[in-house]
Amino acid sequence: MIVASSKPFPEIKKMLSGFKKVCVLGCGSCVTICHTGGEKQVTELAAQLRLAAKLEGRQIEVKEDSTLRQCEWEFIDDIKEVIKDCDAVLSIACGVGVQYMAEKFPKIRIFPGLNTTFMGGPTEQGIFWERCAGCGNCILETTGGLCPISRCAKSLLNGPCGGSQNGKCEVSQETPCVWHQIYDQLDTQQLLATMETIVPPKDWTTGMENHPRKMILEHLVMKKQ
Repeated sequence: MIVASSKPFPEIKKMLSGFKKVCVLGCGSCVTICHTGGEKQVTELAAQLRLAAKLEGRQIEVKEDSTLRQCEWEFIDDIKEVIKDCDAVLSIACGVGVQYMAEKFPKIRIFPGLNTTFMGGPTEQGIFWERCAGCGNCILETTGGLCPISRCAKSLLNGPCGGSQNGKCEVSQETPCVWHQIYDQLDTQQLLATMETIVPPKDWTTGMENHPRKMILEHLVMKKQ
């Protein structure tokens, strides 16, 4: 899932200053799970905007709505009637959702209410950890299913480094050393010999350094044609 954090309210208020009819639009997927862009957050943020305007003596109309996914055309088609007379939309989706909204409705100002941070998941209630860097060349089959690209501070392909101590990363003692975890995982699976193989330098051209990236599913493209 994509994990995103809420922008500070003063920043949001500044972005929306001067607009008199705004829609706060949530997304029912990833950002709902990480408690930053769901229907509850839409209601709370809309209330904050109304209260701030009232305290400042400004007139503002704030609509509230949400869609299952802002990153798919068919879902954002459903909200065009809601936002057609709005001056601006505050999207509390990930950065992909914000861009889809901006492309679909070019005449309406679309503002981001969140900061997209990483791909990850919850490890316990209220705590989310990065798990994937989207490098485009997955090696999880050799590391016991644990990703050293996203979970190692140095993205080491041959670890651990000399700085890890007692299973903790030298960068932060709160962060587990993923190579320690990989060792334990491979030991459990009786695959420790895998670590004796030196992994060559990674082809980073498949990662974020070579953006924008695109994936084409040929069978679907041919079917559409």
